[in-house]
Amino acid sequence: MRSTVAAFTDTYLPTVNGVTYTVKTWRDRWESRGGRMDIVYPRSEHTPAAGEYPVTSAPFPFYNGFRIGFPRIPDAVSDVDIVHAHTPFGLGVGGLRLANKKTEKPLVVSYHTPTEEYAAYLTERSIARYVVHVSTAYENWYLNHADHIITPSENTRDRLTDRVNPPISVVPNGIDVERFTPTDTDEFRDRFDLPDGPLVGYTGRHGYEKRLCDILDATAGLDVTVVFAGDGPARSRLEARAETTNVDVQFLGFLDREDLPAFYSVLDVFAFPSPVETQGLVALEANACGTPVVGVEQGALADTIIDGQTGYHFPPCDIDEFRTAILRALEKRKSLSSSCLDRRGDISVEQSVDQLEAVYERVV
Repeated sequence: MRSTVAAFTDTYLPTVNGVTYTVKTWRDRWESRGGRMDIVYPRSEHTPAAGEYPVTSAPFPFYNGFRIGFPRIPDAVSDVDIVHAHTPFGLGVGGLRLANKKTEKPLVVSYHTPTEEYAAYLTERSIARYVVHVSTAYENWYLNHADHIITPSENTRDRLTDRVNPPISVVPNGIDVERFTPTDTDEFRDRFDLPDGPLVGYTGRHGYEKRLCDILDATAGLDVTVVFAGDGPARSRLEARAETTNVDVQFLGFLDREDLPAFYSVLDVFAFPSPVETQGLVALEANACGTPVVGVEQGALADTIIDGQTGYHFPPCDIDEFRTAILRALEKRKSLSSSCLDRRGDISVEQSVDQLEAVYERVV
């Protein structure tokens, strides 16, 4: 019989991002295998389903749209076999209390976000160094209370190896390859009035740390249309920047998840300049739809993208090399697409949940 798990997360529906997707998908797959995985998350307008337990929350002051849950423990999750925290903050503290004080159950921690790098983006430069120091020290303290740590990539694992003591396993977040597959794009192209020429695009959260303006700089003067989907606090800056550059740009706004396979499929290149990813789930979703990715050779994207097979890398902050990599990917689009599709089995969520189950068996 598979273990009963309580997952504590500060990011959940209706917020749509990589962490929410991973938590929800792992839960669905775990329960389809006969296990139980309850979700404890910050109360929001999301109506909880069975096994979802909202707790009192407050808006996160530094990032619009996010909420921090108070570290409370619903009575319904007190009988679990494993506690799985997807955050060191807020509800992660609740998970730590449940594991170490109330039940003495093993604590598994997923390391989704490089706290020290996001802290630098979310605070003023005058205090950024102090905030990074404090947040890193706290993060190390929290992670050292885990029985096992999960990272979504080898690069992220290597960042932690010298900082923490618990064992670390790489468990990619995984992609639903039944959903993310090459699809017909005629209806999508017509609905958003997209041109027939080459399309370079990005979807996901529009955060300042993502360096999305680099996409505009790298495509300036190229015979391409740049397509942005998604939303976030940096969108207004990105739109203002687009008006001052020699780039044909379209903003599609937030897309329903059902539209994402068509979005990825319609692109010729997915551009991803973010240096702070722990895996870069959208890059794998694009690859699963046969679309090559051009991404910065930093953070997890250094591993997520296989150079010359699923896309190309460029050095951080090097706009000329970014532009060159985009042109190369456009030229090699057909062969890269074939290579991307050959790797679909390697990035499937089913394989990820197999690895997750091995971690759970180890800690129990």
